[in-house]
Amino acid sequence: MGRTADIRRATNETNIALFLDLDGKGKAEIATGIGFFDHMLNSFARHGFFDLKVKVTGDLYVDSHHTIEDTGIVLGQAIREALGDKVGIQRFGSFLLPMDETLILASLDLSGRPYLVYDVTLTTDRVGYFDTEMVKEFFYSVSYAAGMNLHLKQISGSNHHHIIEGCFKAFAKALDIATQYDERISKTEVLSTKGVL
Repeated sequence: MGRTADIRRATNETNIALFLDLDGKGKAEIATGIGFFDHMLNSFARHGFFDLKVKVTGDLYVDSHHTIEDTGIVLGQAIREALGDKVGIQRFGSFLLPMDETLILASLDLSGRPYLVYDVTLTTDRVGYFDTEMVKEFFYSVSYAAGMNLHLKQISGSNHHHIIEGCFKAFAKALDIATQYDERISKTEVLSTKGVL
C-alpha cells in the first residue's frame, strides 16, 4: 500500500481538499486562489517527487492569511498520516539549495516533536498576492501539524521570489531525503533509541 493521505478540512474561513503521495513522480494540481502560492506548492511537489493535489476555497477578501496557514496545517497532517509508523525511514534530511544569488538550508527531523527555527529575512510585504510574512506561518503550521523539527536558514539572497522559492524547494528536497527508506534499518524498526517516533 502506498504512503498516501487524503485530507479534508472545512472551517468558517477555508475549505481544503488535499491529496499527497510521498512516493509520487512530482505531479501537482494546485488551486489555492493565490498564484504565487500555487507556484510554491508546485515547486514543492516537483522537487520532492511528491504527487500533490490541493484545492482551497478561502476568505481571500480578508487577506491571504487563513488560506496559507490552513493549507500548511493540512499539508502537515497529510505528511504525518502518509508516513504512518515511520518504520524503516531515514528520519533526518538536510539540503543546501542554491537559486541564483540565494542559498537556503533546510534541515528536518521527523521525530514527532514539532519545532520550527526560521532564520529568513524578507523585507518586502508581498510577492504577487502572497504576503511574505506568511512564509514563516506556513512552515510553522506544516512543522507542528506533521510533528517535525524544521530549520530553515537563509545563507544568502536578495531577490524575494528566489528566497521564498528556495525555502520551498529546499524543504521539499530535505523531506524527500528524510522519508526515504534506508536498507540498513529493519522493516520493523524506526531510527530511534526510544523505539518509537
